[in-house]
Amino acid sequence: MDRLAPMRLYTLSKRHFVLVFVFFFFCFAVSTLIGVSGPKIISENYYNGLSGNGSKTGPFDLRTPPLTNYNQQLWLTCIIQLDNNIADLSWREFGMNVELQGVMQDASIMRISDNVHNKNRSLHCAAHQQACDEIIVLHLGYLNYTQYKINVSFRNLQHDLKDIKNVTFVFKMFNATFSQVEIWFRFVFVVMTFIVTCMFAHSLRKFSMRDWGIEQKWMSILLPLLLLYNDPFFPLSFLVNSWFPGTLDAFFQALFLCALLLFWLCVYHGIRVQGERRFLTFYLPKLIIVGLLWLSAVTLGIWQTVNELQDPTYQYKVDIQNFQGMKIFFLLVVCLYVLYLVFLVVRACSELKNMPYTDLRLKFLTALTLVVLVISVVILYLRFGSKALQDNFVAELSTHYQNSAEFLSFYGLLNFYLYTLAFVYSPSKNALYDSQLKDNPAFSMLNDSDDEVIYGSDYEEMPLQNGRAIKASAKYQDGSESD
Repeated sequence: MDRLAPMRLYTLSKRHFVLVFVFFFFCFAVSTLIGVSGPKIISENYYNGLSGNGSKTGPFDLRTPPLTNYNQQLWLTCIIQLDNNIADLSWREFGMNVELQGVMQDASIMRISDNVHNKNRSLHCAAHQQACDEIIVLHLGYLNYTQYKINVSFRNLQHDLKDIKNVTFVFKMFNATFSQVEIWFRFVFVVMTFIVTCMFAHSLRKFSMRDWGIEQKWMSILLPLLLLYNDPFFPLSFLVNSWFPGTLDAFFQALFLCALLLFWLCVYHGIRVQGERRFLTFYLPKLIIVGLLWLSAVTLGIWQTVNELQDPTYQYKVDIQNFQGMKIFFLLVVCLYVLYLVFLVVRACSELKNMPYTDLRLKFLTALTLVVLVISVVILYLRFGSKALQDNFVAELSTHYQNSAEFLSFYGLLNFYLYTLAFVYSPSKNALYDSQLKDNPAFSMLNDSDDEVIYGSDYEEMPLQNGRAIKASAKYQDGSESD
C-alpha cells in the first residue's frame, strides 16, 4: 500500500488555495510584463536584391552586418514580390545555388565549404498576395566569423521574370541586447530553481523515501530536470564557438518537457492505484508513448544539426523524402498520448470523487495543469497564429519570436508551475510523521489507504459504546465469530 508523508496540500483552506493561485498568476504576470518592456528577440536587416546588378535571378552578392557571439545564430531568408497575383506561380519549383564564405578579422575571405550548394525550393504564392511566402536560404546554428559573404543565384525562373517585381533578402539574428537579457533571466531561474529544489529536499529529509507520495517522488525528479531546462551551461554559447552548447540546450528542453508529460500520466494513474506499481504494467506503456515523442524530437534536432554542419542550406522539412511520414507518425503518437491522458483523468475523477483527501489531490493538480495548458495554447497561438499546426521545423522556430514577452512568459509559466507544485506537495514545518511506528505490525491495520495513513482510520476513531467494539474485536481475533 502507498504510505504518504504529509503534504501541505491537506492543511490549506479554501482561502489558502485562492492565495496560491493568485500568487501563481502574479508571478506569471510580472514575468510577462518584464518581457513586454524588453527588447525584440530577432534583429532583421533587409537587402534589396535588385540594387546590385539589377538581375532578378542573380547572382546576388550579400554581406552580413558585423556579428558577435551575442547574435547566437544567423538566418538568411528570401521574399519574392510579384507585380500582381499570378496563380500559376503557386508551388512553382525552382533551383537555388548558395555559396558561403567567412570574413576574417584581417578582411581575408575563408571559404567555408568546398562546393556550391544546389537546392530545390518551392515558391508558394497564395491568392490576392503580392509577396510570396518567405523562403529560408540558409541557417547557421552558431557564428564562427564576425561577418559572412553569401552568393545566391536562382535557376528555372527565366519564364517568370516578367512577373517578379522585386527580390528581398533578410538577415535575421538574435538581438545582442536580448541575449544579455536572456543570460540574466536564465541565471535568475537557475538560482530560483536550485533554491526551491534544496528547500523541497530539506522538507522531506525527516521521511523515508518509501513513505513519499507519488507526487513527491516525481517532484524530486522534475525539479532537477527543470534546473537543466533553464540550462546552467547556457553562457557557454557565448564563450565557445561550437554547435555543442545549443544542441545540449535543446536536449535538456526536450528531456524536461517529456518528463512532464510522463509525470501527468503516472500521477493520474498512480493516484488511484494503491499498492505496488509494477514496471511492466504501470511504467512501460507510458515510457513507450512518451519515449517515442522524445525520440522523434531529439532525432530531428540532431539530424538537422549534423547536416547543417556540412550544408548550412539543409532543411529536413524539404530535404528528407520521408519527412511527411515522420510528421504523421509524430501526430499519431501525440493523439495516442492525449487519448490515454484523458482516459486516465476521467477514470480517476469518476473513481475518486467520494474520497475526500485523494479527491483534493486530484482536483488541485487538474485545475493548475488546466490553467497552464490554456495559457500555453494562448502563447502558441500568439506566437504562430493560424499556422500553429503547420510545419514549423527547428531552424524556423526561433524566427517567430517577436519580443521578450513570449520568451519570458513561456519560461516563467513552466518554472512557476513547478514551484507551485513543490510548495503544495512539500510537508509543512509542523508535520509529524513516524514511519517506524507505521512499520510496527500492531499498527499495520492503519495502513489501508493514503488517507488513513495521514489522518487515522475509521476504526481507530470509532467511539466505544459500553466496550462492545472491544469485545467484537476480541471475538473476531479468537475466531469465535461464525461466518
